[in-house]
Amino acid sequence: MKANYNYPIDYSWSTQEITDVLSFFNHVEKFYEGKVAKVDFLDSYRKFKVIVPSKMQEKQLDREFESLSGYSTYRAIQEVKASDKQFIRSEK
Repeated sequence: MKANYNYPIDYSWSTQEITDVLSFFNHVEKFYEGKVAKVDFLDSYRKFKVIVPSKMQEKQLDREFESLSGYSTYRAIQEVKASDKQFIRSEK
């Protein structure tokens, strides 16, 4: 597991929105550090997209998250969507 770091969040979001965004980032971490249930990962991503509908903002958060954690949300999403497995882990 990586060292502690701050997640890129927008403090104008509600408590529930922050919780949902953090849940998505946690699922990305699980994908890279172990394995994650595809259905749970995609559900957390769906909630994330309700809060962050803009591709530009999503890319900005991905860059910030990757610079802090070393994990790409974009690559995780692509691998999870492409997989036909129920539980997925990073191939790296």
